[in-house]
Amino acid sequence: MQVVHARCAGLDVHKKTVVACVRLLAPDGTLTTEVRTFSTMTAGLLALVDWLLSLGVTHVAMESTGEFWKPVYTLLEDSLTVLVVNAQHIKHVPGRKTDVKDAEWLAELLAHGLLRASFIPPAPQRALRDLTRQRSHLVRERATVVNRMQKVLEWANLKLAAVVTDVTGVSARQMLEALIAGQTDVSVLADLAKGRLRAKRAALEQAWRGNLAPHHAFMLAQHLAPLDFLDEQIAVFDGQIDAALQAADAPPSDPGAPPGEPGAPTHRPGPSGDGPSARTWRSARAICDAVPGIGPRVAEVIMAELGTDMSRFPDAGHAASWARLAPGQHESAGKRRSSRIGKGNRYLRAALIQAAWAAVKVKDSSLAACYRKLVTRRGAKKAIVAVAHTLLTIVYTLLKTGATYQERGAAAVDERQKDRVLTLMRRRIEQLGYTVTLEPIAVAAD
Repeated sequence: MQVVHARCAGLDVHKKTVVACVRLLAPDGTLTTEVRTFSTMTAGLLALVDWLLSLGVTHVAMESTGEFWKPVYTLLEDSLTVLVVNAQHIKHVPGRKTDVKDAEWLAELLAHGLLRASFIPPAPQRALRDLTRQRSHLVRERATVVNRMQKVLEWANLKLAAVVTDVTGVSARQMLEALIAGQTDVSVLADLAKGRLRAKRAALEQAWRGNLAPHHAFMLAQHLAPLDFLDEQIAVFDGQIDAALQAADAPPSDPGAPPGEPGAPTHRPGPSGDGPSARTWRSARAICDAVPGIGPRVAEVIMAELGTDMSRFPDAGHAASWARLAPGQHESAGKRRSSRIGKGNRYLRAALIQAAWAAVKVKDSSLAACYRKLVTRRGAKKAIVAVAHTLLTIVYTLLKTGATYQERGAAAVDERQKDRVLTLMRRRIEQLGYTVTLEPIAVAAD
């Protein structure tokens, strides 16, 4: 088998150690391998880099094992070509599995060009990913606290959620605080409602008639404290993400750019494919924000996971496959088996599915029409995944072309499928033994 990389190395990364196997092929065909183990402390990783460079290694491969590969990649990416590969793609033959064997197998596969590198974005995008992913975790934790608080309200038979949309809104929050403080008069509690909620004061009085025990009030008070903390943390992350976007768009000589932040990552060629055609982060966020169902926060998640330069994906289908929003391919003996979408980038997929649920509620929109067309025969879950796939295709096209979103309307979906529907209906009528002639209805002049 042809050797692609004469000087390469495989790394088996663990929590405390890194086993490195260097594979050196001399011009006369002599093969030499060296194996060493290094600590994952910073000093040990720097020694690993020096050792690899001293041997003239040009390419390094390692598995994407949890979070342990990230500090190793950060120190190696400036000096070597690093491939982070999916562990499922390089399973060793069962038996005789050791750390050294794993490193040797990685080095051998890399030498013959049999490894496919995973997409690793440049450092500015990785920083944005860290921020948006941590914010997503905080939002999830906040939802958990709200659900726990809602459980306590149900235990006390306080039907606040049956009247208000958000039990943590301004009016609901004031009523909860008054309830915890000892206020039991339902008319006083209902009178704390603000805005349009004041029209529901009679329903609020009925909702607040329950059996609130002292331990219920205690638990509600304990849930409000972490809720305030999480709200504050989410707001801080929102500001930090916006500052990161501004710093990423600033030119290198801009004195306003924070120290240590790259000045123009979207205009600097890098290993991820970012080139001169890449758009600024803020303009990309505005493009995504204009799509139905996508707001600024979801747009930031899409940008952090997908990037702004679409040249790294050959087409929208590859982007959908990378995000695992495309049907799976599993065919054997001429039979199509499971077509589940599989596991992919869960942050991007969750954001797109969240946006899809919001998009299908927009009246007279093409996305809502697509959902209604699919939900009757495929079910709600598969239909919403299909809408998320369409959203990703739209975002990919807009970011690649720089165009703004133009709503086609619900009629555009029917117009696109008109010929196909007419053919199917005519064929079905003929199967029933009838002949049909189709003539368009003349539109009356105004």
